[in-house]
Amino acid sequence: MKLSIVVPVHNENENLRPLIEEIESAVAGLGKHEIVYVDDGSSDDTLSRLGALKASFPALRVLYHIRCCGQSTALRTGIKAANGEVIVTLDGDGQNDPANIPAMLEAWRELKKADQGRGALIAGYRRNRKDTGWRKFSSRFANRIRAALLGDATPDTGCGLKLFDRSLFLELPYFDHMHRFLPALAQRAGAKVVSVEVNHRPRTLGISKYGTWHRLWVGIWDLMGVMWLQRRAHVPEVEEV
Repeated sequence: MKLSIVVPVHNENENLRPLIEEIESAVAGLGKHEIVYVDDGSSDDTLSRLGALKASFPALRVLYHIRCCGQSTALRTGIKAANGEVIVTLDGDGQNDPANIPAMLEAWRELKKADQGRGALIAGYRRNRKDTGWRKFSSRFANRIRAALLGDATPDTGCGLKLFDRSLFLELPYFDHMHRFLPALAQRAGAKVVSVEVNHRPRTLGISKYGTWHRLWVGIWDLMGVMWLQRRAHVPEVEEV
């Protein structure tokens, strides 16, 4: 089994080396792996720095979008290009802790024992978030509304740290901002989903690229779309004669 760690970034030049070093340290004992960075149309020197870092980190691969296409599209680009059967995603701002990856992989292995070939997804749960009070309040509010309407039983879908089968992701319907609904979409496909508590850290370098109000208004439309998808889902039990 090969592990692919996919990291989408946009203007994160200060966070590149520290996070890559942490990822390498976290997965060093987990066997074959690759680290796939996707530069989503950065306007700073993120891309050139990533190119220079390839000499120091043989497992590092670098893809880039000429224009910014958004986090979901960057994730999809990286996952489609990945060579691993198992995907780990995390944000490029350093707030997700790569040290949680081994425990998430073990949880995935336990879940796989009864997945019946439909895949499994482990979602990070930032119980003790290191964000501003307004950001934490808006996320709790959004999570409660989403959970009530989608019934995905996932306390924190906004956490960028997730682990899942690559084949599962490639079966999911693609749309912009889909990364915020991965647990519900995975359940719609018949996959098992479990949340695991993970460490969350304050951002120490750079600034956030996502605004609360933008996420709120876009999320309303996306939420209605996912509800529509759920109501039209069928997961057949297939047997061969």
